[in-house]
Amino acid sequence: MYTQEQAKQLRKQFWTLFAKRCKAVPELQEKKKKWVLYDTKISGLDLKFDVTRQSASVMIELNHRNENKRLDLFEKLQNYRPLLEDGFENGLEWDFMYVRESGEEVCRIYTEMEGVDIHQQKQWPDIFNFFIANMLKLENNFMDIRDVLKEEL
Repeated sequence: MYTQEQAKQLRKQFWTLFAKRCKAVPELQEKKKKWVLYDTKISGLDLKFDVTRQSASVMIELNHRNENKRLDLFEKLQNYRPLLEDGFENGLEWDFMYVRESGEEVCRIYTEMEGVDIHQQKQWPDIFNFFIANMLKLENNFMDIRDVLKEEL
């Protein structure tokens, strides 16, 4: 078991090593910025990585404070479901009412790798590979629809 400070340092080490691992990815070497993440150009829509003691996830998160706007955006994204899920063998999970640990409600569209634990450093290479492969697909699929989606909003 880790103390709170040790767990914080482990997380920091995880993300530092992940950034180094990304530098070796040919598709990322040509880009000015590694990942789109928060720079989607759509208010309340972010692309995110998450890793816990139980799983790792790559997601689109809709976190607009206004619930109606958040749900409207979720509905619009559903119109593009086949495009967003392109390349994902089992599709994506669509959760219109995900509750974060903080209690905040958001919408999430994600893929998940279960049975991994950020505290198990020997699993990190598998998590890194999962993150990179799936975020590249999700980001590319999102970028294909972003401009059209922005016009609809």
